[in-house]
Amino acid sequence: MVSFITNLINGISLGSIYAIIAIGYTMVYGISKMLNFAHGDIIMVGAFVAFIIISGLNLPAALGIIAAVIVCTALGIAIEKIAYKPLRHAASPLAVLITAIGVSYFLENAALLLFGSDPKIFTSVVPFTNVTIGPFLIPGTTLISILVSLVLVILLQFFINKTKPGQAMLACAQDRDAASLMGISVNNTITLTFAIGSALAAIAGVLLCSAYPSLSPYTGAMPGIKAFVAAVFGGIGSVPGAMIGGILLGVIEILGRTYISSQLSDAIVFAVLIVVLLVKPTGLLGKNIQEKV
Repeated sequence: MVSFITNLINGISLGSIYAIIAIGYTMVYGISKMLNFAHGDIIMVGAFVAFIIISGLNLPAALGIIAAVIVCTALGIAIEKIAYKPLRHAASPLAVLITAIGVSYFLENAALLLFGSDPKIFTSVVPFTNVTIGPFLIPGTTLISILVSLVLVILLQFFINKTKPGQAMLACAQDRDAASLMGISVNNTITLTFAIGSALAAIAGVLLCSAYPSLSPYTGAMPGIKAFVAAVFGGIGSVPGAMIGGILLGVIEILGRTYISSQLSDAIVFAVLIVVLLVKPTGLLGKNIQEKV
Protein backbone atom coordinates (compact mmCIF):
# COMPACT_ATOMS: atom_id res chain seq x y z
CA MET A 1 0.00 0.00 0.00
CA VAL A 2 2.83 2.41 0.87
CA SER A 3 4.46 1.69 -2.49
CA PHE A 4 1.20 2.30 -4.35
CA ILE A 5 0.53 5.62 -2.60
CA THR A 6 4.11 6.73 -3.26
CA ASN A 7 3.71 5.96 -6.96
CA LEU A 8 0.36 7.75 -6.93
CA ILE A 9 1.97 10.86 -5.45
CA ASN A 10 4.76 10.68 -8.05
CA GLY A 11 2.11 10.40 -10.75
CA ILE A 12 0.29 13.46 -9.44
CA SER A 13 3.62 15.32 -9.42
CA LEU A 14 4.38 14.45 -13.05
CA GLY A 15 0.76 15.14 -13.97
CA SER A 16 0.98 18.57 -12.35
CA ILE A 17 3.82 19.46 -14.72
CA TYR A 18 1.82 18.15 -17.69
CA ALA A 19 -1.11 20.23 -16.45
CA ILE A 20 0.92 23.47 -16.43
CA ILE A 21 2.00 22.81 -20.03
CA ALA A 22 -1.51 21.71 -21.09
CA ILE A 23 -3.02 24.96 -19.79
CA GLY A 24 -0.88 26.85 -22.31
CA TYR A 25 -2.16 24.62 -25.11
CA THR A 26 -5.77 24.90 -24.07
CA MET A 27 -5.71 28.68 -23.60
CA VAL A 28 -4.22 29.33 -27.03
CA TYR A 29 -6.64 26.94 -28.71
CA GLY A 30 -9.64 28.25 -26.78
CA ILE A 31 -9.05 31.82 -27.95
CA SER A 32 -7.25 31.61 -31.30
CA LYS A 33 -8.45 28.13 -32.37
CA MET A 34 -4.91 27.14 -33.31
CA LEU A 35 -2.64 24.40 -32.01
CA ASN A 36 0.78 25.74 -31.06
CA PHE A 37 2.91 22.65 -31.51
CA ALA A 38 6.03 24.73 -30.79
CA HIS A 39 4.82 24.97 -27.18
CA GLY A 40 6.85 21.93 -26.15
CA ASP A 41 10.06 23.51 -27.41
CA ILE A 42 9.41 26.67 -25.39
CA ILE A 43 9.68 24.34 -22.38
CA MET A 44 13.16 23.42 -23.55
CA VAL A 45 14.14 27.06 -24.09
CA GLY A 46 13.03 27.98 -20.57
CA ALA A 47 15.01 25.11 -19.09
CA PHE A 48 18.17 26.12 -21.01
CA VAL A 49 17.84 29.75 -19.89
CA ALA A 50 17.56 28.62 -16.26
CA PHE A 51 20.49 26.22 -16.80
CA ILE A 52 22.72 29.04 -18.10
CA ILE A 53 21.84 31.34 -15.20
CA ILE A 54 22.15 28.72 -12.46
CA SER A 55 24.96 26.43 -13.65
CA GLY A 56 26.76 28.67 -16.14
CA LEU A 57 26.77 31.94 -14.20
CA ASN A 58 26.39 30.43 -10.69
CA LEU A 59 23.55 32.79 -9.85
CA PRO A 60 20.63 31.98 -7.50
CA ALA A 61 17.91 29.64 -8.74
CA ALA A 62 15.27 32.36 -8.30
CA LEU A 63 17.05 34.51 -10.89
CA GLY A 64 17.18 31.53 -13.24
CA ILE A 65 13.42 31.00 -12.95
CA ILE A 66 12.67 34.70 -13.46
CA ALA A 67 14.98 34.88 -16.48
CA ALA A 68 13.37 31.77 -17.98
CA VAL A 69 9.89 33.25 -17.58
CA ILE A 70 10.93 36.58 -19.12
CA VAL A 71 12.73 35.01 -22.09
CA CYS A 72 9.95 32.52 -22.82
CA THR A 73 7.26 35.20 -22.52
CA ALA A 74 9.12 37.36 -25.04
CA LEU A 75 9.69 34.33 -27.26
CA GLY A 76 6.00 33.40 -27.17
CA ILE A 77 5.00 36.95 -28.16
CA ALA A 78 7.58 36.99 -30.97
CA ILE A 79 6.42 33.63 -32.33
CA GLU A 80 2.80 34.78 -32.31
CA LYS A 81 3.61 38.09 -34.05
CA ILE A 82 6.02 36.70 -36.65
CA ALA A 83 4.76 33.19 -37.40
CA TYR A 84 1.07 32.96 -36.49
CA LYS A 85 -0.50 36.42 -36.78
CA PRO A 86 0.02 36.69 -40.57
CA LEU A 87 -1.78 33.35 -40.98
CA ARG A 88 -4.69 34.09 -38.64
CA HIS A 89 -7.09 34.44 -41.57
CA ALA A 90 -5.44 31.86 -43.80
CA ALA A 91 -7.80 29.91 -46.05
CA SER A 92 -6.55 26.58 -44.71
CA PRO A 93 -5.91 25.79 -41.03
CA LEU A 94 -3.13 23.48 -42.24
CA ALA A 95 -1.01 26.57 -42.95
CA VAL A 96 -0.88 27.41 -39.22
CA LEU A 97 -0.24 23.78 -38.27
CA ILE A 98 2.67 23.45 -40.73
CA THR A 99 4.10 26.76 -39.51
CA ALA A 100 3.89 25.57 -35.90
CA ILE A 101 5.81 22.42 -36.79
CA GLY A 102 8.38 24.56 -38.63
CA VAL A 103 8.83 26.81 -35.58
CA SER A 104 9.28 23.70 -33.43
CA TYR A 105 12.06 22.34 -35.65
CA PHE A 106 13.67 25.78 -35.81
CA LEU A 107 13.89 26.01 -32.01
CA GLU A 108 15.22 22.45 -31.68
CA ASN A 109 17.91 22.96 -34.32
CA ALA A 110 18.88 26.36 -32.91
CA ALA A 111 19.39 24.67 -29.53
CA LEU A 112 21.44 21.94 -31.20
CA LEU A 113 23.74 24.56 -32.74
CA LEU A 114 24.10 26.47 -29.47
CA PHE A 115 24.35 23.65 -26.94
CA GLY A 116 25.10 20.47 -28.88
CA SER A 117 23.30 17.15 -28.63
CA ASP A 118 24.90 15.89 -25.42
CA PRO A 119 22.49 16.01 -22.46
CA LYS A 120 23.30 18.51 -19.73
CA ILE A 121 22.86 17.83 -16.01
CA PHE A 122 20.27 20.26 -14.68
CA THR A 123 20.64 21.52 -11.11
CA SER A 124 17.36 21.30 -9.23
CA VAL A 125 15.83 24.61 -8.18
CA VAL A 126 14.15 22.98 -5.16
CA PRO A 127 16.14 23.87 -2.02
CA PHE A 128 15.33 20.66 -0.11
CA THR A 129 15.73 17.04 -1.17
CA ASN A 130 13.12 14.92 0.62
CA VAL A 131 10.26 15.37 3.05
CA THR A 132 9.11 12.62 5.42
CA ILE A 133 5.36 12.46 6.01
CA GLY A 134 4.50 9.46 8.17
CA PRO A 135 5.76 6.35 6.37
CA PHE A 136 6.26 8.25 3.10
CA LEU A 137 9.53 9.74 1.87
CA ILE A 138 8.46 12.31 -0.72
CA PRO A 139 10.97 14.09 -3.00
CA GLY A 140 11.01 17.86 -2.63
CA THR A 141 10.48 18.31 -6.38
CA THR A 142 7.26 16.29 -6.07
CA LEU A 143 5.80 18.54 -3.38
CA ILE A 144 6.89 21.73 -5.12
CA SER A 145 5.48 20.60 -8.49
CA ILE A 146 2.06 19.85 -6.99
CA LEU A 147 2.01 23.07 -4.95
CA VAL A 148 3.11 25.29 -7.85
CA SER A 149 0.55 23.79 -10.24
CA LEU A 150 -2.29 24.34 -7.75
CA VAL A 151 -1.24 27.93 -7.08
CA LEU A 152 -0.90 28.70 -10.79
CA VAL A 153 -4.33 27.27 -11.63
CA ILE A 154 -5.97 29.23 -8.79
CA LEU A 155 -4.27 32.47 -9.88
CA LEU A 156 -5.13 31.84 -13.51
CA GLN A 157 -8.78 31.15 -12.74
CA PHE A 158 -8.91 34.37 -10.70
CA PHE A 159 -7.27 36.29 -13.55
CA ILE A 160 -9.67 34.92 -16.17
CA ASN A 161 -12.85 35.39 -14.15
CA LYS A 162 -12.13 38.56 -12.17
CA THR A 163 -10.03 40.86 -14.36
CA LYS A 164 -10.80 42.81 -17.54
CA PRO A 165 -8.08 41.12 -19.65
CA GLY A 166 -9.38 37.75 -18.42
CA GLN A 167 -12.93 38.69 -19.32
CA ALA A 168 -11.65 39.74 -22.75
CA MET A 169 -10.14 36.27 -23.14
CA LEU A 170 -13.48 34.67 -22.30
CA ALA A 171 -15.25 36.92 -24.78
CA CYS A 172 -12.76 36.14 -27.56
CA ALA A 173 -13.04 32.44 -26.83
CA GLN A 174 -16.82 32.68 -27.15
CA ASP A 175 -16.99 34.81 -30.32
CA ARG A 176 -14.05 36.81 -31.64
CA ASP A 177 -16.13 38.87 -34.07
CA ALA A 178 -18.65 39.86 -31.40
CA ALA A 179 -15.81 40.65 -28.98
CA SER A 180 -14.23 42.93 -31.59
CA LEU A 181 -17.54 44.76 -32.09
CA MET A 182 -17.68 45.35 -28.33
CA GLY A 183 -14.34 47.18 -28.45
CA ILE A 184 -12.07 44.31 -27.34
CA SER A 185 -8.69 44.18 -29.08
CA VAL A 186 -8.64 40.58 -30.32
CA ASN A 187 -5.01 40.85 -31.47
CA ASN A 188 -3.79 42.07 -28.07
CA THR A 189 -5.84 39.40 -26.29
CA ILE A 190 -4.35 36.61 -28.40
CA THR A 191 -0.85 38.01 -27.81
CA LEU A 192 -1.49 38.09 -24.04
CA THR A 193 -2.66 34.48 -24.19
CA PHE A 194 0.56 33.41 -25.93
CA ALA A 195 2.58 35.34 -23.35
CA ILE A 196 0.85 33.64 -20.40
CA GLY A 197 1.08 30.19 -22.01
CA SER A 198 4.80 30.64 -22.73
CA ALA A 199 5.49 31.84 -19.17
CA LEU A 200 3.75 28.72 -17.85
CA ALA A 201 5.87 26.60 -20.23
CA ALA A 202 9.03 28.12 -18.76
CA ILE A 203 7.95 27.22 -15.22
CA ALA A 204 7.02 23.72 -16.34
CA GLY A 205 10.41 23.30 -18.04
CA VAL A 206 12.28 24.23 -14.86
CA LEU A 207 10.13 21.87 -12.74
CA LEU A 208 10.44 19.04 -15.26
CA CYS A 209 14.24 19.26 -15.41
CA SER A 210 14.44 19.57 -11.62
CA ALA A 211 12.53 16.30 -11.29
CA TYR A 212 14.31 14.58 -14.20
CA PRO A 213 17.72 16.33 -14.30
CA SER A 214 18.66 15.79 -17.95
CA LEU A 215 18.44 18.63 -20.47
CA SER A 216 18.83 18.41 -24.24
CA PRO A 217 17.37 20.18 -27.31
CA TYR A 218 14.67 17.49 -27.41
CA THR A 219 13.68 17.73 -23.75
CA GLY A 220 10.36 19.40 -24.49
CA ALA A 221 9.28 17.23 -27.42
CA MET A 222 7.58 14.30 -25.69
CA PRO A 223 6.28 16.27 -22.67
CA GLY A 224 4.78 18.73 -25.14
CA ILE A 225 2.96 15.95 -26.98
CA LYS A 226 1.74 14.42 -23.71
CA ALA A 227 0.55 17.80 -22.48
CA PHE A 228 -1.43 18.20 -25.70
CA VAL A 229 -2.92 14.77 -25.03
CA ALA A 230 -3.76 15.94 -21.50
CA ALA A 231 -5.50 19.04 -22.89
CA VAL A 232 -7.58 16.89 -25.26
CA PHE A 233 -8.18 14.38 -22.48
CA GLY A 234 -9.61 17.02 -20.16
CA GLY A 235 -11.47 18.89 -22.89
CA ILE A 236 -9.38 21.29 -24.93
CA GLY A 237 -10.40 24.88 -24.27
CA SER A 238 -11.07 24.22 -20.57
CA VAL A 239 -8.45 25.30 -18.01
CA PRO A 240 -9.86 23.01 -15.25
CA GLY A 241 -10.06 20.25 -17.85
CA ALA A 242 -6.37 20.70 -18.69
CA MET A 243 -5.52 20.47 -14.99
CA ILE A 244 -7.54 17.29 -14.47
CA GLY A 245 -6.34 15.78 -17.75
CA GLY A 246 -2.69 16.45 -16.90
CA ILE A 247 -2.91 14.92 -13.43
CA LEU A 248 -4.76 11.83 -14.69
CA LEU A 249 -2.24 11.42 -17.50
CA GLY A 250 0.69 11.58 -15.07
CA VAL A 251 -0.93 9.05 -12.73
CA ILE A 252 -1.70 6.67 -15.60
CA GLU A 253 1.86 6.96 -16.91
CA ILE A 254 3.58 6.32 -13.56
CA LEU A 255 1.25 3.46 -12.54
CA GLY A 256 1.51 1.91 -16.01
CA ARG A 257 5.30 2.18 -15.91
CA THR A 258 5.47 0.62 -12.44
CA TYR A 259 2.86 -2.14 -12.59
CA ILE A 260 2.54 -3.02 -16.28
CA SER A 261 5.59 -2.16 -18.38
CA SER A 262 8.09 0.69 -18.45
CA GLN A 263 8.44 0.23 -22.20
CA LEU A 264 4.68 0.41 -22.83
CA SER A 265 3.86 3.31 -20.49
CA ASP A 266 3.57 5.82 -23.35
CA ALA A 267 1.42 3.43 -25.37
CA ILE A 268 -0.88 2.96 -22.35
CA VAL A 269 -1.31 6.74 -22.06
CA PHE A 270 -2.35 7.10 -25.69
CA ALA A 271 -4.58 4.03 -25.52
CA VAL A 272 -6.47 5.50 -22.56
CA LEU A 273 -6.91 8.73 -24.51
CA ILE A 274 -8.42 6.82 -27.43
CA VAL A 275 -10.86 5.04 -25.11
CA VAL A 276 -11.91 8.30 -23.44
CA LEU A 277 -12.47 10.04 -26.78
CA LEU A 278 -14.52 7.11 -28.05
CA VAL A 279 -16.80 7.43 -25.02
CA LYS A 280 -16.74 11.26 -24.79
CA PRO A 281 -15.29 12.88 -27.93
CA THR A 282 -15.12 16.36 -26.38
CA GLY A 283 -12.97 15.19 -23.44
CA LEU A 284 -13.85 14.97 -19.78
CA LEU A 285 -14.90 18.61 -19.30
CA GLY A 286 -15.36 19.59 -22.93
CA LYS A 287 -18.67 20.93 -24.21
CA ASN A 288 -20.42 20.21 -27.46
CA ILE A 289 -20.43 23.36 -29.57
CA GLN A 290 -23.16 23.91 -32.14
CA GLU A 291 -21.93 25.91 -35.07
CA LYS A 292 -24.34 28.32 -36.69
CA VAL A 293 -24.67 28.13 -40.45
